[in-house]
Amino acid sequence: MRSETIALYYIHDPMCSWCWAFRPVWRVLEQQLSTSIDVKYLLGGLAPDSATAMPASMQQEIQKHWRVIQRRVPGTMFNFEFWTQCQPRRSTYPACRAVIAARQQGPQYEDAMILAIQNAYYLEARNPSDDETLIELATQLNLDVDQFSITLNDATTQGQLLQNIRESQQIGAYGFPSLVLQKEGMNKAITVDYNDAGNMLKNIKGLC
Repeated sequence: MRSETIALYYIHDPMCSWCWAFRPVWRVLEQQLSTSIDVKYLLGGLAPDSATAMPASMQQEIQKHWRVIQRRVPGTMFNFEFWTQCQPRRSTYPACRAVIAARQQGPQYEDAMILAIQNAYYLEARNPSDDETLIELATQLNLDVDQFSITLNDATTQGQLLQNIRESQQIGAYGFPSLVLQKEGMNKAITVDYNDAGNMLKNIKGLC
């Protein structure tokens, strides 16, 4: 008798500040999950491609958002020099495509690229909306940079991103990060706890 497949979907965007805050607890949760649960990453895609500079009012709002996160999730670090050293754009699709392009060179590069983007953005005041930054990160990860540069903006890569977005919406995830457990064709949202993996693990076990 074939064992039942249970999947836990993690819906995220590498330039989502709440996903950055959730990362430490998410990694703990991942390590504690039963091996019978298939963990699947989906890119939610916060903001489409844009060459337009982010309005000052939005920049100020996001900085306030970062400060809220620092209060609610102690230990989360942000480098506010980003807002003076870079030209921010409301554009996260390039970073999402970079994750897909990295994964195509090996599954081990998926999370490596996510972390590289997050470190660049939140700690190093570098702009992952820029292809130049993403290619530099690919170089740091020892990827085939020529292949990565082509794949980054390839129509197939964009198609995969849009498919990820559709899938995340189909299972009921519209915010990031989101966790959705899929069992017997049914989807159940798992409440995200940014400070403790225990409650999430208990909820997941209760549904399995």
